[in-house]
Parts: sequence; structure tokens; C-alpha cells
Amino acid sequence: MVDMIVVGNIMGDVGLSAVAVGGDISNILLFLGMGFANAGQVIIAQYLGAGKKEQIGRFIGTMTTVLTIAALVLSVMGIVFCKELLNWMNAPDESFHEALAYSNICIVGMVFIYGYNIMSAILRGLGDAKHPFLFVSFAAVMNIILDIVFVAGLSVGAGGAALATVISQCFSFALSVVFLYRSRGKLGFEIHRRDFMHIDRKMLSDLTKLGIPMAIKSASIQFSKLFVNSWINSYGVAVSAFAGIANKVNSISNLMSNSLNTAGSSMVGQNIGARTYKRVPKIALTIAGVTLTIAAIMSVLVCSFPEQIFGIFTKEAGTLIIAEEYLPIAVTIFFGSACRAPANAVINGSGNYKVNFATAILDGIILRIGLSVLFGLGFRMNYLGFWLGDALAGFTPMFIGFVFYVSGTWKAGKR
Repeated sequence: MVDMIVVGNIMGDVGLSAVAVGGDISNILLFLGMGFANAGQVIIAQYLGAGKKEQIGRFIGTMTTVLTIAALVLSVMGIVFCKELLNWMNAPDESFHEALAYSNICIVGMVFIYGYNIMSAILRGLGDAKHPFLFVSFAAVMNIILDIVFVAGLSVGAGGAALATVISQCFSFALSVVFLYRSRGKLGFEIHRRDFMHIDRKMLSDLTKLGIPMAIKSASIQFSKLFVNSWINSYGVAVSAFAGIANKVNSISNLMSNSLNTAGSSMVGQNIGARTYKRVPKIALTIAGVTLTIAAIMSVLVCSFPEQIFGIFTKEAGTLIIAEEYLPIAVTIFFGSACRAPANAVINGSGNYKVNFATAILDGIILRIGLSVLFGLGFRMNYLGFWLGDALAGFTPMFIGFVFYVSGTWKAGKR
């Protein structure tokens, strides 16, 4: 969000479009890390709930080794195919080179982003949510300062915003590694060098079974967003610029939803591991209460003060006109995020890879792309239709999660 605010006010629509499109490219490569890190968090939580602390260190070594190799491979692939991806995304000519610089720098620093997500997942799985918050807060403050230095002070452009992000993530990753190693005794696990050198096949199998559906869920949503945004970008630089702003505003509700989903997944996993099943519905209802309240507050704010909120990013009149049209879609997205959180907490926390896979395919590909094309092209709503279809697809996990909970099969997720 800081990247968008600083770049938008310094570079205008060209900078906003560059960060939006370049960010889409780099985000698609994060799917493996996010999916497997979330899966690892659930497995660690279930080990902890089941009292199997002696297995945690070996599992951490296996997960870290595999995901570090994956991050390096994906970084190389991303750099090689970056231009082709930007062309496929219909990146506007005016912002193409800035978008290329932004995405390439983010891709080079992806190993640090993977590393931070791994460390945070481990800590959250062990029940420590405070320190990941502190580390990412440090990264956010550092990102703000470096954005101003590189973009406003040194006039490096969109690439400077990406460099600020990578440097801040690197420091956050380093802090989390040092803390985790020094606190391993207090957190209740031991880890040795051999845990990183010898991959445990059984643990890798468990991680893969749960991680692949979660990664597919993340990847399918990102791929579908690339598809949707490639159509949106074809409507010109103003629409492309606003798409980036909209994504950042929506990311507030998504981050709230994902944070409560992540916390809930750990709690559900620990309680399933300990066979205290009665706590699971209480966790889901608590998450729903919080997220729906946040969605209602955000809806009131964005509908009451659209010029002030969207005006933080840009003063371009054409871009702000699009913001007025977008308001009903923003509200739909806020409530879709709110309904998704409790459902995903139960699905992810149970460790049921089949339901995760079904959710990934329906939410991420079939409905997200299908509804976007239906409203955008079929009903001739153009870019607003693509946004609306994407927003409505966000409710998919709610329906799947409800059926999954009522069936009672989530109780079989114990380790």
C-alpha cells in the first residue's frame, strides 16, 4: 500500500499501473511458499496439540529446505519469463518498463519473502502470534522510510519501491530467524543441522498432501486474478491504475480475513490434535463475528468517504471517477472476505487436503474466471463486470465450509 501511495503521488497513473501489474507478476510466484507455509503451520499446530513436540524440529528442517530450493527455482523462472508475463497481462505501453523493473526486483528478493513466511508460519503454529507481528511491523516502517528515500528522494521510480520492499523483507526475515533459533528451548522444540540436510520423507509426504491443495488454492486465485486483470489492463492506463488502488484497498479486508483465518487454523488444528472438538465451532463463530464487524465498518467508511480514501493514492480525475463506480463491488468484496475466514479456518485446520483442493478449483478457477467472463463479456459490463465476477466468487469457501462442517468429517483431521 505504501508503494502505491508514494509512487502514485510522485509518478501518477503510470507509476500506479506499474506497481499494480508488476505486483501481480511477483505475487503469482509466491503461491508455493504461501500454500506450503500455511500447511506447515497447521501440521506444527497438530503436532503441538497431540503432544508430539519431538517431531517439530525435524519437520521444520524438512519444510525449510524444500521451500528454499523452490524459491530459488521460481526466482530464476520468473526473471526468464517476466517480459512474456507482462505482455500476457496486457501491461500498458506507458508503464511497461517501470512494471518490468518493479517485478524483476521483487522476484530477485523472493527468497527473503519465502523465508519470512516460513518463519512466521512456524511461530504461529507454535502459538506465538506476537513476534511475527512485531517483525512485519518493523518491515512496514522500514518500507515506508525507504519508499520515500528511493522514490521521492532519489527518483528511482517503481523499481525503487520494489527495492524498498525487498530490503525491508530481508531484515524482517533475519530478525525472525535469529529469534526462532534463540527461543527454540522456550518454544518447546529442538533443531539440529542434520534436520536441514536429511529430508524426512514421511513428513515431506504430509506437507505435500496438505501443501499442494493450499498452494493450488493460492495459485489458482492468483492466476485467475492475472486473467481478470489482463482484461482490465486492456481498457487503458487509468483503469489499470485504479485496479492497483482497488486491490490495495481490498487487501485491507483480505489481510484481516487471512490473519483471522491463519490464527483460527492453528487453533482448530491444535484442538483437533487434542480431540477437543467442542471448541472448533466457537472458534469459527468468533472469527465470523470479528470479520463481519470489520466488513461493515469498512463498507461504511469507503461509501462515506470515497474521495478521501481513494484520493490518498492519486489526484487524477479520470481515475477517481472509476472509484465511484467501484463502490458496490468494494462492499461485496469486504463481505466475501469476512465470510471466507471462518470457513477456511475449519477447512485448513482440519488438514483435509481433498476439501482444500475442491475449494481451490471452484473458488480459484471455475467460478472466479467463469463469473468474471459472464459479467464482463456476457453481460457487457466491461471492467466492472470482471471485478464483480471476481468479488462474487469470494463467497465460494463459505458454502463449501458450511457443508464440510455439517458433515462432521473435519474431526478426522487429527494426527
